[in-house]
Amino acid sequence: MSTYLLVHGAWHSGQCWERVVPLLASAGHRVVAPSLTGHGDKAHLLSREVGLDTHVDDIVRLITEDDLTEVVLVGHSYAGLVISSAANQVPDRIAHLVYLDAMVPEDGESAADVQPVTQVMIDRAAKSGIDWRVPPLPEMPAPSGLFGVTDPADVAWLRTMLSDQSVRCLQQPVRLDNPAVNTIPRTHIHCVVGVPEGIARRPVPAMQPNGTPAQVWELATGHDCMITMPVELAGLLLKLG
Repeated sequence: MSTYLLVHGAWHSGQCWERVVPLLASAGHRVVAPSLTGHGDKAHLLSREVGLDTHVDDIVRLITEDDLTEVVLVGHSYAGLVISSAANQVPDRIAHLVYLDAMVPEDGESAADVQPVTQVMIDRAAKSGIDWRVPPLPEMPAPSGLFGVTDPADVAWLRTMLSDQSVRCLQQPVRLDNPAVNTIPRTHIHCVVGVPEGIARRPVPAMQPNGTPAQVWELATGHDCMITMPVELAGLLLKLG
């Protein structure tokens, strides 16, 4: 049995994994899908002080306090930064890192470094009345939709779990100074439909940091694949458990 720890991206909450969790659990695995500080059931804690380090602490505390081991740590989108820094702190507890249509940082990089379009959102927030928070991206015409979700019922459901993101989350750098983190196997899952203009995905190097060939899978759907293709996503994740 593995433990799957599913970490949502910016603006979302742990609820976004609702369709994936039972599929992993029914295969006999433990599944944890928390909401990060400032989101979901913790939305009331959002403040200008909430940053990437806050979210990394959320995940590291959960892993250590619940004594989780052999963790398949999945980070969606912005959470690619969260899982990278978390694994840097507790590499001995992580069995696999999964970058799910995610930002993949180098040491010292922020979200704005990895995905430069993020700086546009930060600049826009700076000109608004509340300069420390960034609202969710707007819905766009299909196939981009709302974070890649286009079905009207799913869009309506997704809206119920979206909330603002603190600018600090997008500015704080990742810490990757523990050589042990490089020994952890990685898998990259790319969502290849409806990628919005201005979003640039970094190429995955042919070799992983641990010296094994890169593992890259694709899903023919939009960004929020846990909503649009939960069965297919769970099937891929179960290959790692």
